[in-house]
Amino acid sequence: MTEPKLSQEQINNIIDLALTEDVSHDDVTSQALIPPELEGQASILVKAKGVLAGVEVARKVFLRVDPSLKVKVLIKDGSKVQPEDIVATVFGSVASILKAERVVLNFLSRLSGTASQTARYVAKTHGLEVNITDTRKTTPGLRLLEKQAVRSGGGQNHRFHLGDGILIKDNHLVALCALGMSLKEIVAKAKKNARRGLKVEVEVNTPEEALDAAEAGADIIMLDNMSPDEMRRVMSLLPGQVMVEASGGITLANVHTVAETGTNFISVGALTHSSTALDISLELEPKSIKLKLI
Repeated sequence: MTEPKLSQEQINNIIDLALTEDVSHDDVTSQALIPPELEGQASILVKAKGVLAGVEVARKVFLRVDPSLKVKVLIKDGSKVQPEDIVATVFGSVASILKAERVVLNFLSRLSGTASQTARYVAKTHGLEVNITDTRKTTPGLRLLEKQAVRSGGGQNHRFHLGDGILIKDNHLVALCALGMSLKEIVAKAKKNARRGLKVEVEVNTPEEALDAAEAGADIIMLDNMSPDEMRRVMSLLPGQVMVEASGGITLANVHTVAETGTNFISVGALTHSSTALDISLELEPKSIKLKLI
């Protein structure tokens, strides 16, 4: 699949939406209590083991709120972290730091949660020739950031969007089978009409359907909610040049068993739709607080 990169404009748009949610009506607490000339330093502190993601976005949030803030990144995306690790420090206006705090932590904790979850799945398949991939089950508007986080955790990306490859799923098959088309005919039609360079993948539920799809020329066969025994049977039937993806019902408890069947990819929606946020906090350093001399 392609690997699009976020432009500066896209990142700023995402950050601006998040800031609009949080500070469109100002930070009335800081306005009421914090002198505008008060300066200090804060540290972004990790409070649980995991894998870091979203550091660059967090840095840009601070600068979007106040370009005069000085942000020093100490740990990069993809790094393993543990409690008490300091991800970054930020120095400048205390009011600005507090204004950016929640948005910074929301990005960091959620993206690091995705990276950490991905790393756990990757670790479970260590030593086996299989790739852990994500799906399009992402948070609306945050797909590219979440897919970056998957890569930070050692996983790979499946389709980024509907134009990133032909994937014939169950509802496509239902619609076309209702017109009297067979699975072989559907795959053949997709191959004929596909833009040059696009791979054709088809979702199947039985070993027999997998064989039909392969004979029709599918590039990738997705085994949907099959048992490991069924997957092994499919792998014994298919020609070697056909790539195979296992999908549906994959958990940390069974991913190793699935990987042992010999599939090339294992797609896991839980990487992005069910990962637990990594516990990360922002803490002001009391000794650094001082009134700026004007």
